[in-house]
Amino acid sequence: MTVKRVAVLLAAGVLFLTGCGGDRSAERAEQGAGQSGAAGKRLSIATGNTTGVYYVLGGGLADQIGKNLPGYQATAEATGASVENIQRVVRGDSDIAFTLADSAADAVAGKGAFTAPQPIRAVARLYDNHTQVVATASSGVRSVADLKGKRVSTGSPNSGTEVIALRLLKAAGLDPDKDVTRQSLGLPESVQAVKDGDLDALVWSGGLPTPGLTDLLTSLKDEVAFVPLDGVLPAMRAEHGPVYAAGTIAKDVYGTPADVSTISVPNLLVVNEKMDPALAGSLTKLLFDRKAELEKVHPAAKDITRDNAQKTDPVPLHDGAKKYYG
Repeated sequence: MTVKRVAVLLAAGVLFLTGCGGDRSAERAEQGAGQSGAAGKRLSIATGNTTGVYYVLGGGLADQIGKNLPGYQATAEATGASVENIQRVVRGDSDIAFTLADSAADAVAGKGAFTAPQPIRAVARLYDNHTQVVATASSGVRSVADLKGKRVSTGSPNSGTEVIALRLLKAAGLDPDKDVTRQSLGLPESVQAVKDGDLDALVWSGGLPTPGLTDLLTSLKDEVAFVPLDGVLPAMRAEHGPVYAAGTIAKDVYGTPADVSTISVPNLLVVNEKMDPALAGSLTKLLFDRKAELEKVHPAAKDITRDNAQKTDPVPLHDGAKKYYG
């Protein structure tokens, strides 16, 4: 185990022992200086599964923070994604988090996975996630309703993928606990289980292209196929509102025979409401100042625009981000 890894684990242990609640940036600053021997505040970025876009783009953001935000270093943390990420920011275990807008909307309303309104604020709306359902050709699954009786991965526990997957199944008239054999697996595990023949289908919500799905479709080729989602979109919107929109996976994204209809949901970058406005403003500015570098990390960053970035309703913008946008 490397010295750096030991330091990170020690920092995590100290954070756990200090209890929960509030913004712990100051605590991490002191720990970072003591462990590395250099002054500087360390920020934690909650991302997602290691083969998803959150993790890739989060790593790029961490790199740009270290290079361009004087006095700060950042680390991208692999997590279960959206719901878990919000919980981490609220507890103070992470400073910055990627999350789907539907999970964030539930958080500020105190519903769904959240029993009370959560103190989060948005820094920016990012790119859109696309709900991607992939099934084996041998399963005969051609629609979400066809998942009845099948072995399906609905994503990591407390992830945005899980939220959407359960809503998809219900929109198709299925009971997630009775009508499918549900497994709560992260993307890497889901992809491997499909390859091994242990799953009939997986649900994933992510940017385009998602590396893990590129691997799956490249490896199995015509043995797997995307399931179109236009049939369940009306029920999704009727139940959960316009946060769900019609989307398309163009055929050149994964080399599919034709475009695939899907459901898109915006992604947000969120922080605790207690974050220093100056820091929140600097993070927002960096997102756009270093956009070209982020695009090199993953093409999804091309969809981040200043006009759309401010459209985070119903999640309020952080005061520091508001000041940047003017």
